[in-house]
Amino acid sequence: MSMLSLLDYAGVAVFAATGALSASRKQLDIIGYLFFGAVTGIGGGTLRDLILGQAPVFWVRDPTYLVITTAAAIAVFLSANRFESRYRLLLWLDAAGLALFCVMGAEKGLAATGSPLLALVTGILTATFGGILRDLLAGEPSVLLRPEIYISAALTGSALFVLSLAFGAAPWLALLSGALVAFLVRGGALKFGWTLPTGRAKPGRDPDVVMPPRRRDDQQET
Repeated sequence: MSMLSLLDYAGVAVFAATGALSASRKQLDIIGYLFFGAVTGIGGGTLRDLILGQAPVFWVRDPTYLVITTAAAIAVFLSANRFESRYRLLLWLDAAGLALFCVMGAEKGLAATGSPLLALVTGILTATFGGILRDLLAGEPSVLLRPEIYISAALTGSALFVLSLAFGAAPWLALLSGALVAFLVRGGALKFGWTLPTGRAKPGRDPDVVMPPRRRDDQQET
C-alpha cells in the first residue's frame, strides 16, 4: 500500500471519528454515529472529486473508505463515554484530519489539473468541508466561526506541499512536511489562541432592527 493510500485512509478515519464524537455529544443511536462518521469522513473528498469531474467519486470506486468510516464510528460508539471532554478531543482530531486532508486534496488536485492554484483550492476544500457538514448537521457552532486559525492552517499545509514539489522535494517528504506544518499551525491555534487580524467594521445589527417584521410583510404583499 502506498503512502498516499495510507494517508488518505488515515484522514478518513480521523474525520469519521470527529463525526461520531458529534453524534455522541447529541446522544444519538448507533445509526446516527454511522451517518455522522460517513458524512464527515468522506464529505470533503466527495466535493473535491465532483469539482474535479472525477466520477464515480473515490468511495464508490473503493468501498474500503466506507468500511473505515463504519469502523471508526463503532469504535467511538463503544468508547466515547470514557473521555472527559469530547469536544476538546473532537477539535484535536479535527486538526489531525485537516492536516492529512489538506495535502491529500492538494496532491489530487495537482495530479488532475496540473495547476498549483487549483491544488490549493482542492486542498482547502478537502480539509474543511467534512467538518463544516458535521457541525451543520449537529447544530453546533461551525468550526469556521471559532476565532482560532483554521482555514489558514489548511492553506499553509497545501502551499508547503505544492512549493516543496516545485523545488524538487520527494513526494513523500512534501506530503509529510505539509501535513506536519498544517497540524502545528492548527494545534498552535488551539493551544495558544493564534488568530489572524479581524475586520474593524462594527458587528452586524439584528435584521429585525434594520427591517422590522411589519415593514417586511408590507413589502412582500406589494
